[in-house]
This record gives sequence, structure tokens and C-alpha cells, in this order.
Amino acid sequence: MTPFDRMKLAMTRRHFFASTGFSLGATALASLQAKAAGDKTGLHAALPETHFPGKCKHIIYLHMVGGPAQMDLYDYKPKMVDYYDKDLPDSIRKGQRLTTMTSGQSRFPIAPSKFKFTQQGKCGMWMTELLPHTAKMADDMVFIRSMNTEAINHEPAITYMQTGNQVTGKPCLGAWASYGLGSLNENLPTFVVMVAKPSNQEQVQAISARLWQSGYLPGEHAAVSFRSAGDPILFINNPPGVSPEVRRTTLNGLNKLNEMNFDELGDPETRTRIAQYEMAYRMQASVPELTDMNTEPEKVLSLYGPDVKKPGTFANTALLARRLVERGVRFVQVYHNNWDHHGNLAGRMPDQCRDVDQPCWALIQDLKRKGLFDSTLVIWGGEFGRTIYSQGGLSKTNYGRDHHPRCFTMWMAGGGSKGGTIYGETDDFSYNIVKDPVHIRDFHATVLQLMGIDHQRFTYRYQGLDQRLTGVEKANVIKEMVS
Repeated sequence: MTPFDRMKLAMTRRHFFASTGFSLGATALASLQAKAAGDKTGLHAALPETHFPGKCKHIIYLHMVGGPAQMDLYDYKPKMVDYYDKDLPDSIRKGQRLTTMTSGQSRFPIAPSKFKFTQQGKCGMWMTELLPHTAKMADDMVFIRSMNTEAINHEPAITYMQTGNQVTGKPCLGAWASYGLGSLNENLPTFVVMVAKPSNQEQVQAISARLWQSGYLPGEHAAVSFRSAGDPILFINNPPGVSPEVRRTTLNGLNKLNEMNFDELGDPETRTRIAQYEMAYRMQASVPELTDMNTEPEKVLSLYGPDVKKPGTFANTALLARRLVERGVRFVQVYHNNWDHHGNLAGRMPDQCRDVDQPCWALIQDLKRKGLFDSTLVIWGGEFGRTIYSQGGLSKTNYGRDHHPRCFTMWMAGGGSKGGTIYGETDDFSYNIVKDPVHIRDFHATVLQLMGIDHQRFTYRYQGLDQRLTGVEKANVIKEMVS
């Protein structure tokens, strides 16, 4: 037997498909592209064009850290008034896993929402009295009342929501958008993250930079974090005595050293380092102009409310998010903390809603004013929901709620989403989904669809596998949410 014959016998099925699949896939891909050519992408994009015409160019993702209580905001359950202080039926709970916060409770008394609800817009969405400004734009929004996840604790749940996996180390949605679609502005990052400071500080949840990392994607696709106080970016200004000319000369020399290092070792992260140094230099001119709110007309500032000029407030970050996308930033992530309502929900929920209500409404109006609403997808939501039963003490005027992964509510607006849509239903207890469930994978697939990306074809080769944001389990694009 010749060496060539032995090689053919040793060739595995996986090796065969790995070595021949590219030619077959290329033929199929060419056929698909011929039928549905996409849009041209931005600078340094992995995709030369989207898989099909996209409906949004930018995303502003407003993450409410801690898990907002859906039955106190968007999932109206009037029948629960008759169940006040009665135990949650076993037929509803169905042996659900409990967190350590309530696993020791002897009973699970039902806590109806103390807040009033009214129907809003032509869509008839029931909304809490705590969100009067948001209620005015109900017909611009897609309400997803049937979101669900397997994660029951914050760190894995937020990681899952952002990266599609409960285990840290994966790229987040913003990093995938940066990698696939590239930049629309050479002077600002493609992906920016801001952490807004809530007015109520009773129970602030830890937030780590792992949530906006690039994972196994090149490092340049990680978010640039804007700070809430002081300089928006550390060391954005030159030290005393260092002129822009001296800084430029220094960077030129450093870049030459990095190029020599790359030529010798071939480490792609060296290229990332060069690109980041150059971006930092350009941001020294672009960021101060970006963050100067004095250039905004007073009528625009008044839209966002009295806190808009206070650095780090949600109102301030919402306006800054609009200014970022206006200048070509692809993906803006805003985190707002203190939605982890284990106790004193009646005292804290009004504060939380007051922080975000008017700024969310103002952001949508401002995007419309700038002609950016149709091309910018705004996402609002947390990492899971809350329980209908009370954690700890219960009264008709106050209560707490534990984590609940089986159902929660999110909303989207603009960017090709179908405004005035109410999708999914839960049971009378806001405990189980009874119609049209939406898993995190489905949500991610739908968001990618709005960007013009087929989630099944958008991959990155790592550790011998074609990695995807939506993973290997089935994910469905929810077409009813797409206009």
C-alpha cells in the first residue's frame, strides 16, 4: 500500500467535510448572494457586505441590571388581586428551582402589583402608571412579554443575555456587531459602553468589563468604556508639557516597534494594539466635542429632563448615546443598575422608573428628530424577570420579588422593528409562558436579522469550531417583530 493510499484510509469523515465543505459552501453562498445582495459594511468589517439588506445600522442597548419586575411594569395581571397573600399553587410553580434567597421560605405568598395600569396606544398595551412618558410611544415599540432563560443568578444571566452563553469568555452582541459590520467613523470606537448611576443606591449589582469583552474575536472589537465622572476616557488628555506633535512623534516610533514585533512573531494582537493607539490619538480630538452638551439646543436638553447635564445619570447617557450614533458609532450599550428588587419594591421601583422613563421617551423622539429612528434599534430589558410571590415580608403597600427566569418582558423600538406589536403571553400569575416563547437565542437571531445578518452563517473559527452568537441549539428569527 502506498503512502497516499494509507492517507486516504486514515482520512476521517470530519476531515473530509472540513476540507471539501468550503468549495461546496462557496457555491451555495454565491447563489444566495446573487438572489439577495446585502448592504456594504463599514471600515475593517469581517463581512464585505451583509447577508441581505439590513434594517438597522446602529443599536442602542439599554440594559436594566438586576431584572425588572415584569408584572409591575408591562405584564398586567389583574386577577392577582384576588390571590393576595395566598400561596402560589404547586401546579403553577411546577417544582421550579429556587434561589438561596427564598429557598428557606416556608410559603410563597402572592403579591399583586400595587401600581395602576392603563391601556396605551392603538396597540392597547397595558402599562404601569410609573412610565407616563414611555406610555406615549407605545405604538413605536415591540413588547416581548415571553422572554425566557435558564439562568437564575445575576452573573450567568447577564452574561447569557449579552453573549449567548452563561459561561464568561464569549464575545458579546456589541463585539459581534463590531466584528461583522465594522465602523462608520474613524475617529470614534465602533462599540461604546456606559454605566449609568441610578438615583437610588439601595442594592447596586456588580457589573464587570467581561460583559463587553471581545472574547475570542480580535481585541479591537471589545467596547471602549466611557466613564461617568471626570474625563470620559482615562488618559484621553496629554500630560502637562506634552504637545499633540510630541504625542504624534511618540506614537510613530511606538508603531514602528510594534510593526517590527509583528514581523518577527506574527501575533495578530500586535496589530490590534497599533489600531488602538491610533484610535486613542484620534479620540483626543473627537471625544471632547462629543461630550460637550452645551452644543445641544435647550429644547433638546429639556426633552431628557432635569438630570441631563449631570454626568453619569441615565438621562445624560441617553443623550450621549444619541450623539454617538449620530457620529457613526455602531453599537452603544448603557447599563442602569438597582433593578434587583428583593425588598422595598414600592420604594425603589418609582425611583428606577423616574430615572429611565423620560430619557427613554426623549431618546426615541430625538432619534426621530435627527432622522435616525428608522436606522437605529433601541433595546430595553434586563437579564430575567421577578416572581409573583413575595420574598420576605408582604403587605398591600410593599413587598419584594425574587429572580424569575421563566418569563420576563423586554421592548424594542426603531431599526426595522415592528412598532405597536405585543408578542407573547404569560399565565395569570406571570409565571409561565402560554403563547409564543422567545428564548435569548431567538432574540439574538432576530437582532442580527435586523442588522442584515443570518445568524447561522455568521461565524468565527475558534478551537476547531465555527462559533456563533446563537450557539449550536436551534434559534428562530421572530418575523412578527420585523417590519
